[in-house]
Amino acid sequence: MSNPSNNNATIAQPTSSISADGVKSISAQTTGFTFNHTMLRVKDPAKSLDFYTGVLGMTLLAVKKFPDMEFDLYFLAKLTESERENLPSGDDLEIFAFRQRGILELTHNYGTETKADFSYHDGNQDPQGFGHICFSVPNLEEAVAWFDKNDVEFKKRPEDGSMKNIAFIKDVDGYWIEIVQADLMS
Repeated sequence: MSNPSNNNATIAQPTSSISADGVKSISAQTTGFTFNHTMLRVKDPAKSLDFYTGVLGMTLLAVKKFPDMEFDLYFLAKLTESERENLPSGDDLEIFAFRQRGILELTHNYGTETKADFSYHDGNQDPQGFGHICFSVPNLEEAVAWFDKNDVEFKKRPEDGSMKNIAFIKDVDGYWIEIVQADLMS
């Protein structure tokens, strides 16, 4: 590793990582950067929080309210048992949230929950853009049974289509969530 104070210093990509056109060495200036969260706009935060905590088992770590700008932010994570048992509280919980990887931010713009015909673009119709988020599960078959038990809408079941062993479910706003089992992906 090179000296991070040198603006041109780089760190080699790991030898076991995948190489493709466009992949560069890692700039030492990015040491300490963490990919923290992805944001989805939601129509009704109560319904979305019910889905992400009750069906997908996430934990709400922070709420930021901006009433003057008419929106609220909800930050959730899928924590391990150990992380749940050792979760900090108060201001430390919010700091913890912004140091994590893989956080989901739900943004609610006031008033959308009362508009019957309102919906967000899921990114999968024209013009396409955002596609989905993904959860890895220990057992795909058991996860599918859990989703069925909770009346979750499927976009694609694992046995459908040419990509087997991958499911796509929809959240309450219609965003796609890919469901995979790691050892079935090779």
